[in-house]
Amino acid sequence: MRQSRRMSLAESVANVAVGYGIAVVTQVAVFPMFGLRTRLSDDLAIGGIFTAVSVIRSFALRRLFEAFRAR
Repeated sequence: MRQSRRMSLAESVANVAVGYGIAVVTQVAVFPMFGLRTRLSDDLAIGGIFTAVSVIRSFALRRLFEAFRAR
């Protein structure tokens, strides 16, 4: 079954949204172990940057594999 571009994007966004929450909680827990002190706003911003990159990466890979499958 073929996945549409819209569904590829929706799946990627849903996956990364869950990952964003996990990343922020992980940063809050792990950064202090390495002597890194950040504000929650910093953790949210860092998580946001990585989330944007992750959505783009996930969508691009999904479309690449869909192109290979279609051949």
